[in-house]
Amino acid sequence: MDKKEKNTLSQGIFKNPSKDIPSGIVVFLVALPLCLGIALASGAPLISGLISGMIGGLVVGLLSRSHTSVSGPAASLSAVVLVAIQLLGSFQVFLLALMIGGLIQIALGFLKAGGIADYIPTNIIKGLLAAIGLILVFSQLPYAVGVEIDDSRLLDYSQDTFTGLNERVLMVVSSIAPGALVLSIISLGIMIFWDKTPLKKLKLFPPSLFVVILGVALNQVFKVFVPALFLDGVHLVNIPEISHFSSLFTFPDFSAIYDGKVWTYAFTIALIGSIATLLNLEATDNLDPHKRRSPPNQELVAQGVGNTLTGLLGGIPITSVIVRSSVNIEAGAESKLSTLLHGFLLMISVLFLSNIINLIPLASLASILLLVGYKLTSYQMIRQMYHKGWPQFLPFVVTIIAILLTDVLLGVLIGSAISVFFLLRSNFHNPYFIEATNPSSKKKTIRLELSNEVSFLNKPAIKRTLWNLPKGSKVIVDASFSSYIEPDIIEIFEDYKQTFAIENNIDFSILGMGENFSAKKKIILDRKDPQDRNDLNSPQKILNFLEEGNKRYIDGDLVSRRYQNKKLKDFIKVDPLAVMVNCIDMREPLNMLMNTGIGDLIPLKVAGNLLDKHLIESIEISCRKQKAKLILIMGNTSNKLILASLKRLVEDPDSGASPLLIPAIKEKFFSPEQLTIASLEEWSERLMTWNLGYSKNLILTQNSYLNYEISQGSIGLCTAIFDRKSGKIDFSPLYVSEKVTNYNS
Repeated sequence: MDKKEKNTLSQGIFKNPSKDIPSGIVVFLVALPLCLGIALASGAPLISGLISGMIGGLVVGLLSRSHTSVSGPAASLSAVVLVAIQLLGSFQVFLLALMIGGLIQIALGFLKAGGIADYIPTNIIKGLLAAIGLILVFSQLPYAVGVEIDDSRLLDYSQDTFTGLNERVLMVVSSIAPGALVLSIISLGIMIFWDKTPLKKLKLFPPSLFVVILGVALNQVFKVFVPALFLDGVHLVNIPEISHFSSLFTFPDFSAIYDGKVWTYAFTIALIGSIATLLNLEATDNLDPHKRRSPPNQELVAQGVGNTLTGLLGGIPITSVIVRSSVNIEAGAESKLSTLLHGFLLMISVLFLSNIINLIPLASLASILLLVGYKLTSYQMIRQMYHKGWPQFLPFVVTIIAILLTDVLLGVLIGSAISVFFLLRSNFHNPYFIEATNPSSKKKTIRLELSNEVSFLNKPAIKRTLWNLPKGSKVIVDASFSSYIEPDIIEIFEDYKQTFAIENNIDFSILGMGENFSAKKKIILDRKDPQDRNDLNSPQKILNFLEEGNKRYIDGDLVSRRYQNKKLKDFIKVDPLAVMVNCIDMREPLNMLMNTGIGDLIPLKVAGNLLDKHLIESIEISCRKQKAKLILIMGNTSNKLILASLKRLVEDPDSGASPLLIPAIKEKFFSPEQLTIASLEEWSERLMTWNLGYSKNLILTQNSYLNYEISQGSIGLCTAIFDRKSGKIDFSPLYVSEKVTNYNS
């Protein structure tokens, strides 16, 4: 890390100490009992949980580039640790496996394995958060109300489930500690209504830290004035006292390095710990109000260093922990300073402050976690997921249930499997776009445009569609946009063409197979590829090509014109076929109307199809420089510009004629007196046709180069009319004139 990066990091850490310091204290108070509880659940010494908490805060917090993630002992690995200690024979041998697992995590980080986090769907992450929220609520309720009964008294499997239910309910109610209940209600009330009270002015005290301090103070008040509400013993935080510094650490047994079981558990810890970290990191980033993204590979390296050191000094596995991270964010943390501070406070508390920390009521900490759990599983979030539809909502719900019934890792895997099912189902239903065209014709045309990739997963949908098409129809499969098609799909097309299509009088063809397939699998069918220009070397052949393209448009027999950027560049390097003049009133795409390729046509737009000197010079350049061989002047029916000009002339004769009408009036094609409101549409069509001929004559009379080339047959000139109702284009024959011997260059 260079000097500039260090300065930036320093400024980032100490930018908001007024938020990060109180947040670090709150996270420390929450992490303290969790470290002890997870160590207890893992069958490890209680001090090992605190060692992991310290290293997770100080070492991982320093190396990680996440702003809000907090690391510590991993509940997701507690069962693995419990079994590993038993099977490996001692805690010291387990520490060796943990240290090796940390080294494996470092290697995974350098191998960029952290990218797996990007493939976890958002609904699965939200399901993870909601499940963690429910777990927090369920696990903290007993502490919030002060229940202290043995599970064996509550769960008696020797009798029916409902037998003695009343007795067990009364047992729970009677064991509630009134003091814990009072503290929980007060704490929740303060945190919920904090922003609506003068307390919000206490910038240095987030509500969660305030209720912890208040809980200690109130409990001491209870001790003096209301002994019945006083909490002690199991209702308070309890951390062991350390007699001397050296007793903190336990070192691994390196003599077991060749034991295969050690390496098995090392890989297990590395794998589960890495996945759990990546899941929690992604979830934490989603909770971050600034939506900052943490580099997952750097996080794996940081966690690996932390677990290597933890194994060396006598801790238990570390991961990024969503409970602590969410508490950290909820408390207002802005940078990793809160994480580092929480680790430092854990170390100080173990060494010097155990007597003070042990005064904190568990009910105060439980209240903080209850509110965090509720926010993670809020009704609003569940409602939002529901409105996104079943493909999003069902994996979300399954993830929650699976995590509650199993564990975090397995639950996420089950939820992801459901999400993949919906993905495959969507892919199954969307291998192509289907369109029925020309329904009035005796032979119905059905066009299937295949998607970019068509795999074996699409076989059922394609087979079902093809084998249910009506007899006597025309079927066109357009594969010109497909970059890959599974050989199994090609075999389906072959079987269909050779058997079912013949037996059911179906005219079956495939367009655009080209280079996408091997020679063995290539299907040589009726492939009408408009980009084959080998024969388009004369104006007449180009005109025939455009006429055929319009016929394909009417019949729905189009070839897909979607190309990648490289292909686009290749096409525009080829000479254009024609220069098109059409009215600005016409917005229909020319390439689609005549099914031409990219760059085949040079479009020139002009109102009313009336050319002038400048546009005629543009046509000359298109033919002389860009090598277009055909000039096509195309009008369209229902021309709104011409119709509006005629209407204005009838309704307001004094305004004068529009430039779109002046040439026809000067040439005495019509006079304003001939116009009536009832005849405007008819005159609009007639004027459109007259303007085409007028512009054609201008080209011949005003440009000697074009006149000469047209007379020689090198360039073609014709007009056309596009019928907007039918989509049909009526092309005139090529203009034929007497040959001109020379022209003025």
